[in-house]
Amino acid sequence: MMARFTSTLTKWFAGVGDGSRFAARAVTQALRVHDEPAETGRQLFELGVRSVPLIAAAGFAVGIVLSMHTRASLARFGAEALIPAGLAIAFIRETGPLTAGLLLSGRIGAGIGAELGAMKVTEQIDALEALAVDSFRYLVATRVLACVIALPILTTLMNFTGLLGGYTAEAVITGIGFEAYFRQGFYSIEFADLVPSTLKTMVFGFIIATVSSYLGINTTGGTEGVGRTATKCVVMSSIILIATNVLLVRMILFFFPGPE
Repeated sequence: MMARFTSTLTKWFAGVGDGSRFAARAVTQALRVHDEPAETGRQLFELGVRSVPLIAAAGFAVGIVLSMHTRASLARFGAEALIPAGLAIAFIRETGPLTAGLLLSGRIGAGIGAELGAMKVTEQIDALEALAVDSFRYLVATRVLACVIALPILTTLMNFTGLLGGYTAEAVITGIGFEAYFRQGFYSIEFADLVPSTLKTMVFGFIIATVSSYLGINTTGGTEGVGRTATKCVVMSSIILIATNVLLVRMILFFFPGPE
């Protein structure tokens, strides 16, 4: 039993070390990915533009639900006037970035893992190497850079559609005007609320792309292995994203504590 536990622990640490080296290489290669502008642009379209409908619809729906829950809570204290500001702060600081990250870890993560996994088991990656193509830069670095660029933009879109959903819910209930709602909502928003929480999604994008690429590149077991890889990509990237978010939130609160 002890030998089995030691072997499992050793494999786990070896995997962590291998993944860390993979991530470090992804950083250095992504900084030099200007050699592949066409592929980077294609990945931005596939991973970013094609995610717009999902993010917009989800943000709008979450905004409506969050507005209704906020109203139900604040109505107990007669503070309905604070609903726009409370919703804006909650959505921009945490709900929007985290929800966008988790949604995209499902869509983008599974897609990257399945695509690279299929290329691995069909030996297409080996074929690229035989043609003197840097497969890591072409397949991994372009996806990492595309995700790092796309996540903050998609998060901003989710924030906007979320607030639009909140306005829709409030307009139906109270008839509040568009200008009045957003003036109240953004009155309390500061630099420390918007910029750090949006920029942290660049880390989310790096995590999603790196974890999914690593698992995809190391796929084994044929077509069944591709399915398992897609599932692992979603699970692992989501878990690491949530854990990283805790650290990032703590860092943001430390450097941008907000008003006393």
